[in-house]
Formats: sequence, structure tokens, C-alpha cells
Amino acid sequence: MIVTRPRNSLRIAIRAEAYCNCRPAPDARPAALAQDFSSTIGHVLMSTRRARTLPRRTPHAACVSAVLAASLATTSLALAQPADSVVTSPTPAVASGPSETSDSDILKVCASTKESPYSTRDEDGFENRLAEILAESMGRTLEYEWISKPAIYLVRDGLNEKTCDVLMGTDAGDGRLLTSNPYYRTAYAFVSRSDRGFEGTRWQDVGSKELGRFATRLYSPAETILKYSGKYEDNLAYLYGLVDFKSRRNQFLDVPADMIVREVRGGEADLGIAFAADVARYVKASGGELKLTLIENDLELQNGQTVELQYAQSVAVRPGDEALLAEINEALDKASSRITEVLVQEGVPLLPLEETTN
Repeated sequence: MIVTRPRNSLRIAIRAEAYCNCRPAPDARPAALAQDFSSTIGHVLMSTRRARTLPRRTPHAACVSAVLAASLATTSLALAQPADSVVTSPTPAVASGPSETSDSDILKVCASTKESPYSTRDEDGFENRLAEILAESMGRTLEYEWISKPAIYLVRDGLNEKTCDVLMGTDAGDGRLLTSNPYYRTAYAFVSRSDRGFEGTRWQDVGSKELGRFATRLYSPAETILKYSGKYEDNLAYLYGLVDFKSRRNQFLDVPADMIVREVRGGEADLGIAFAADVARYVKASGGELKLTLIENDLELQNGQTVELQYAQSVAVRPGDEALLAEINEALDKASSRITEVLVQEGVPLLPLEETTN
């Protein structure tokens, strides 16, 4: 299964395709493994970032694990898979080759109308601004193929149909697509109230006894962090309350990024855990009431796999559209300072592109 931005990275937010790898902490009870993610959703979710949805990533993709389905009313054991086994669901092949607009004076971008802060129909998402810069740098006119669904559907309903040619904010190196040179890199992060005095920088810090309620995206590495910290089971009722206790079976649900921040700001959650680009805008808007702290280490599972928590973001095109990708890489290089300026204005904490995690 492939995880990419959280659009949970999209994303492309497509980080969302899912990442619920795991074996819980030794003291976690069986219900902590609860997760309902059907093969139907796994087939549909070709994401890029974020879990931008499974905000994300081909590296994320290495980690989708077998889990147990659960009901909030009664704890039930469902899947018979060992917790450390890796389950893959069928992933549709990506269409290949250029479209009629690939080699033209138009930059046709696949975009979701429901992916704030990345992309909105009003074009006030920060990836909308980055797309404008990219098109200008390429000497092309920007046009969108708007899809009124979460970003996890952009590959299936846009790129595959060749109604658009470009995806913004895809995990660098996503093996299903051709990805550009990365233009920024950031990580999963903690959202906390400044007056709480939380100073954690490692994922293990969520294990503190003072922390009991966590706001997170679904299908994201944050759920794995909670499982390994022994905090997942006790957080389930609260987390499902954020989606009105709807079942995740055969449908895509997620907790909006701005809701994560509101929950922390209002004191309903002790801590938020999300991809930094998902929540940076809303943390910045708090005027210092909240702070965003990048998680510095990756999560090593008991089966030897690693859940990476830092991701570089790229522009993606269909396999076989190498000429368009080369033009994009050249334009990204020319516009790098302007791109960085947008990200800084957005409040996204940036990591060196060449840096690797431990």
C-alpha cells in the first residue's frame, strides 16, 4: 500500500493511503490495534503526500501494516494478520505518456477543491501559489483541473484520465510517478499550547503521563506513534468523535488539519500530531498561542521496518512524460527563492533538502 501526503502529504495528501503499521507498545491492549481500512479504499487511494494525505511517500509505503478492525462500542478483534506483517492492497497502474497539453503553453495542474491549506477552489492554498510561480517560471499559463474530492483521488480522476498533467506536493521518489527535484522538506510535528510548556522533540515524548488526548489525521504515522506509545486505545473514542463516530469502512474519512489545531487551542486535545505543512498556517494564525515542533527522529518498528517522519516534497507527472518533468525541474531551480518565500510566509518549518533522518 502506498502512502503519500498527507494531503495525510497528495500528501498528495495522499499520505492518506495509509499507514497504520504496527505492533503496539508492550503494555498496549489488543484493541489498540484497531483500524478499519478496507481493500476498496486501499485500491482507490493513490495518494501523494500528505496522507497530504496519506499525506505520503514511497518510503511511507513501506510501512502499511496489518491491523485489527474495531468498533467503538465494543472492542472486537477482526483481522487475523500478525501485527508486524505488511499488507499490500491492489494499487491501480498510473497512465503513462504525455497528454495533449503536456507540450503546450498551458500548465494543467490537478487540484482538489477540498485540500486546505494546500489547495482550495478560491486558490488561496499555498500550493496554489506555488503552482502560479511554477507556471510563470515555465512561461506557461496555469490552468486547473478541479476535482471536488479529497486529494487522494487526484491520480485516479485526474492524472490517469489525462485531464491534467501535474500534481503539486508529492512525496519525492514516489515510485508510481515521475517526481521532480524536491523543492522543500519538512516533517511530522507536535502542535501544543505555548503555555503548556511541552518541550518534546522525539516521538517517544507523547508517552508522558501528562498527555492523554491527541488530535491527529487518520491513516497517518501519528496513529502508529500513539500505538507504540501505548496511547492509541485510550484515544480512540476521542479521535472517532472528531469524525462523528463514522466508520472508516468503505469510505474515506479524515480529521481536517484546522480541526486538529482548534482542538489543541481550545484545550480539548493535549497535543496535536500532523505533517507540519498541514497545520503550519493555523498555528501561525494563533499569534503565538500555539507552537509547532518538528519531530526529530523516525519510528523504528519491532519488525525492523522504519516509519519515516521527514519528507521531501516534489512536483509529479505521469511516467513517460520526461520532457515535461525536465522543464519543471528547470523552472523549480529558477524559482527556488520565490518558492521558499511562500513556504516561510505559510509558516512551514523547513529542513535542509540534503539532510537525512536518524
